[in-house]
Amino acid sequence: MAKSLNKVQLIGNVGKDPEVRSTSSGGRVADFSLATSRSWSDTGAQGGKQEKTEWHRCIAWNGRNGAGMGLADIIEKYVKKGDKLFVEGSIEYRQWQDKEGQTRYTTEIRVRELILLGGRGEGGGSGGGDYEGAPRSRQGGSDRGRAPAPAAAADDFEDFPRALEETDDDLPF
Repeated sequence: MAKSLNKVQLIGNVGKDPEVRSTSSGGRVADFSLATSRSWSDTGAQGGKQEKTEWHRCIAWNGRNGAGMGLADIIEKYVKKGDKLFVEGSIEYRQWQDKEGQTRYTTEIRVRELILLGGRGEGGGSGGGDYEGAPRSRQGGSDRGRAPAPAAAADDFEDFPRALEETDDDLPF
């Protein structure tokens, strides 16, 4: 029997604040969109640089054991619109009937691992810093229950006065 693999790895920016819901059975699920972009030089008559952005619907569930902070809880606490994330998971295709009886299809990334790559929030730097000790979250991993590290004090940045300034990124969302 041949082996198979369904694995996806993405690095992109969160399009809107995640939505976290509770299920009737007590589980929690986080839903967010992730934008990835690629660019290339066009060799055609007009030339110039081209860019294409792909949007990915990402779904993350808390573990079944209920012990410690699950992946959906971590996303709810630390992930915000515009954050840069590394996401690893698998591709899932679903179909359902809408209110009008039409069959609808969707493609989702079922998140198994998430790494916060940086941001402008407290405790996060623009160069891959942590969000108060939650830089890496793996569903079922050993670091799920790790206590947050203390946030850096403002005096820690006196050598880099621009480190605390807000910047206006040219994000498409």
